[in-house]
Amino acid sequence: MNRRHVKSLELINLPALMERTEGRPEMVIGLIDGPVASSCPGLAGERIRVIPGDGTSECVHADSMACQHGTFVAGILLAQRGSVAPAICPACTLLVRPVFSEVKTRREQMPSATLESLAEAIVECMAAGARLLNLSLALVHQSRRGESALTAALNDAARRGVLLVAAAGNQGTVGGSLITRHPWIVSVTACDLAGRPMPQSNLGRSIGQHGLSAPGDAISSLDSDGKPLVMSGTSVAAPLVTGAIALLWSEFPNATAAAVRLAIARSAAVRRTSVAPPLLNAWGAYRLLQDARL
Repeated sequence: MNRRHVKSLELINLPALMERTEGRPEMVIGLIDGPVASSCPGLAGERIRVIPGDGTSECVHADSMACQHGTFVAGILLAQRGSVAPAICPACTLLVRPVFSEVKTRREQMPSATLESLAEAIVECMAAGARLLNLSLALVHQSRRGESALTAALNDAARRGVLLVAAAGNQGTVGGSLITRHPWIVSVTACDLAGRPMPQSNLGRSIGQHGLSAPGDAISSLDSDGKPLVMSGTSVAAPLVTGAIALLWSEFPNATAAAVRLAIARSAAVRRTSVAPPLLNAWGAYRLLQDARL
């Protein structure tokens, strides 16, 4: 692991937790993203399952942004330890539900999904046994029907005790969205190695109250061919939080979703009065769960 990776993980107190565990196969993470090149070198492909969804379950065009993005985020979570990626929880199970369509080149904008397709993907991941979902995506084509479907899916996740971690977005705005305003969502902003919010990272009152910050500046992970790839933004920061939660839940499998969520929120130990959320403190959350004897 390179020095920048080490500093990024140290900023959110994750190394001690990673030394303690690689996760558990019973910890199923739903990745709602692009398709994943599961056979690429460095990825723990044997721990990856796929829900095909509307599109293909595998990368058709390895040079597409959708495949690149899905594989990159998967690498942060499920790469093999010692690879170029953070490889937070390689012993967990990754349930891939693609929502991004592929095109042949990487020249297109960051992949996005409709509210309806995201709602459907959330429901399918929960039905397949996911306990934790990572949403590193942007939403397009807003509609009342889509808002109703997505709100119902998010409310259902809260009732079922399925945690959702979502990228706050990279438009550099102060405000909120249907996702970041939902009280059950853990919205994630991106920060630099000094812990300062990155200029492009969205902020907002609900994000500051319910969200967390994690490193998102020039993070390395796996490209679709297994080679190193560097990306920045909230899509990169979100899986660092997701991976930390997966390790915490692996260590305390009897903990409720509410208890885990409360631990990561209280670990920051700051008053939430800003539009910028506090940094994740993974080891602090571990100690809180340990003290609760869960």
